[in-house]
This record gives sequence, C-alpha cells and structure tokens, in this order.
Amino acid sequence: MDTPKTTAIGLLHPGEMGAAVGRCLTNAGHTVLWASEGRRTETTTRAKAAGLIDVGNAREMAQNSAVILSVCPPHAALDVAWAVHGFTGLYVDANAISPGTAREVAQLIISNGGRYVDGGIIGPPPVEPGNTRLYLSGDEAQAIHDLFDGTPLEPRITEGAAMGASAVKMAYASWTKGSAALLLAARALAQAEHVEEALLAEWELSQPHLAAQAERSAQAAVAKGWRWVGEMEEIALCMGQAGLPDGFHQAAAEIFRRCPRSSDAGEPATAAVTAALIDNAP
Repeated sequence: MDTPKTTAIGLLHPGEMGAAVGRCLTNAGHTVLWASEGRRTETTTRAKAAGLIDVGNAREMAQNSAVILSVCPPHAALDVAWAVHGFTGLYVDANAISPGTAREVAQLIISNGGRYVDGGIIGPPPVEPGNTRLYLSGDEAQAIHDLFDGTPLEPRITEGAAMGASAVKMAYASWTKGSAALLLAARALAQAEHVEEALLAEWELSQPHLAAQAERSAQAAVAKGWRWVGEMEEIALCMGQAGLPDGFHQAAAEIFRRCPRSSDAGEPATAAVTAALIDNAP
C-alpha cells in the first residue's frame, strides 16, 4: 500500500504521547482527525495545539480515515479498537501491549475487512529528533514508516514476527520500568524495617547513583505510574506466554498500583512513594 501525502489519519486518542505523535503528522502535511466525544477538556486543548481536526466520534473518524493510529493506555487498547469496529482501512496499534493482546486487536480489525500494523513507541513524547522511536511490524509496516519518515518520531521496521514491534516494547519496558519498580520496593523495604539511613549510606559507598535514580523513578511513578499498571500486566502476560516467570512484573504492577498520584510540594517523591507502598499493603 502506498500512502499518499494527503491521507486522512485518525488518532485515538491524543493524550500527551498521542498529541505529540499527531503533531509529527500534521507538521509533515497530513490531515489528522480525532474524536472529542467523551474526552476531557485537557485532551481538546492538546488536540487543538497539535493541529488535529475534531470529527466528533470514533465512528465518524473511521468513515473518513484511510489510516487509524491507536495511542492509549494499554488496558484500553481493545476497547479503543472496538470503538472503530468495522473500519476497513489500515489500523496501527502503537500501545504497550503484549504480542498476545496485539493478536486479539488484529483479529478484531481484520475480521471486518481492515488491515493491521503492529507498533510500539519507545521514548518520551516526540518533540525533537533522536529521542523517540516507533517500532513497526507486519506486511504493511512500510506504509506507516513512510508517514513518519523525517519527523521527530523515528520509524523502525522490525523484521520477522508479525507482532515483533509489541515484543520489542515489552522486552524494553520489562527492564526500564520493571527495574524502577524493584528499586522503589527496595527503598520501601528499608523504610519498613527502619534501616533506610543505613541503606542510603551503603548506596553512597557502593552504588552512588542509586539514590538519585530512586528519586527519578519515584517522580515518574507519581506522575504516570497509574498508566504503567496495565503495561506491567501486559509484560507479565508476555513473559508467561514465552514460558518465562511472570511474577516479576505482576509485582511491578502492584508497586505502581500503590503509588500516589501526587506528593506534597517540596517533599522528595521517594518519601511519598515508599510511604504509600507500605501504607497501601493489603
């Protein structure tokens, strides 16, 4: 499939990441549609700033788009695909989901005459070139690659498995976010056992980078850990389906589930997170 420069692209839904992805496309000259129905005011503001065109609802978007790009929290990936049930164009799922869940989304789309490309985004919302990659896999991955070529979101095609892009995302995040959860759990354990000062002193001697790393992990967990719960659960599913232990990431999901969504101004985020991990124990 050759995707013309003027292709209308539907975007579900323009959160912080999705809006930045949409801006990459609008800045490249594409028409990008979105559906405001049921969305919050903050989403509308982001969509307008990114140059997206509101068509009201997902059904209208499906009727007027040749390509639909899904960028949403992983727990919502299937529901978002259902919202455009019957779409017969090219559907790209760029969410942090396991290959197994990606196959479910693909089956939903293909069963109604649509076509599917698997995707996975690694990095922050794409603003400057060089920081964020969009991994793509599947027979029509090249068409989506061409849409983003030359934008701040660098497209990369993963050869081999049809759901290879999702697998890359799962393997990558299993370490980056999984290790962050483990670090926060270690800090909480030391606090629960009243040896936090001793641990921090030992870190200063043998692992001098860990205290700052724990604070960065805690800040990220406060800001967006709620979105990582589903991602950790998807990684656990992926691990299990590969015959690997899934308990690491089931535990990571629980760590992020217990994290607060705000902390007192001026208070280190690690203090808020470790307290919440202990206080929210079942």
